[in-house]
Amino acid sequence: MTSTPQNTTVRAGSYGLAGYWRCMLGIMWREGLRFLHQRGRFIAALVRPLVWLFIFAAGFRSVLGVSIIEPYETYVLYEVYITPGLVGMIQLFNGMQSSLAMVYDREMGTMRTLLVSPYPRWFLLSAKLLAGTIVSIAQVYVFLAIAWFWEVEPPLIGYLTVLPALILSGLMFGSLGLLLSSLIRQLENFAGIMNFVIFPMFFMSSALYPLWRMKESSPLLHDLCAFNPFTYAVELIRFALYGQLNVYAALVAIGCTVTFMALAVFAYNPSKGLIARRGGPGGAG
Repeated sequence: MTSTPQNTTVRAGSYGLAGYWRCMLGIMWREGLRFLHQRGRFIAALVRPLVWLFIFAAGFRSVLGVSIIEPYETYVLYEVYITPGLVGMIQLFNGMQSSLAMVYDREMGTMRTLLVSPYPRWFLLSAKLLAGTIVSIAQVYVFLAIAWFWEVEPPLIGYLTVLPALILSGLMFGSLGLLLSSLIRQLENFAGIMNFVIFPMFFMSSALYPLWRMKESSPLLHDLCAFNPFTYAVELIRFALYGQLNVYAALVAIGCTVTFMALAVFAYNPSKGLIARRGGPGGAG
């Protein structure tokens, strides 16, 4: 017999904070083991940005000069400029991989086991989001360590001050991945959705060129870039690498994270969300 939402709340509350903590650790441990066993996922997350750094940026170093703009105090090499965008690419790719894992779990039936837990849906999704964010941050620091040997050398304090920005951007992209996982019906549709999300978000942003340069060539493209959440994640990371806080970018990232996460929780709601309407795990079907 299916438990009512009221009974579920009572059962979850009876476990107390220790129960919530064990549940979160269990989800994070599972995601960590999955990441360790999928070495190809780690390599794939690094190969794409490293190709851009070693080949694309090096080839355009003498062609695409970057003027003195904040947070830089002097002219910088092109590979230095695009590094924050490549960091954002790693986190966005990881968010999409988390989305793929959710779709896979739903098809294999393991998602049902998770969602019939007595704990609230928002807590279970938040735990998976936090686990994915930690994985993405580990990937970013490996990339930054490799980039350091390629003359991308932010101040040493920048490796510490960028951590809060990576947490926020990782949560934003992870919550976007959770939302997309509720929209993808089959695993075969994932590749098209991922390409539709990753590449437009990356190219229509300030990852490759400053916004003022885009405005000179195409005001419409500039407006699209200014509307893109990826732009603000990149600028947040860019400023944080040099010990500065871009307040506006941080506020936009927080707003997008809350919006994406709220929509994802609604989509996984057993009585109202998209999963329920399709008869998915935890749904009315």
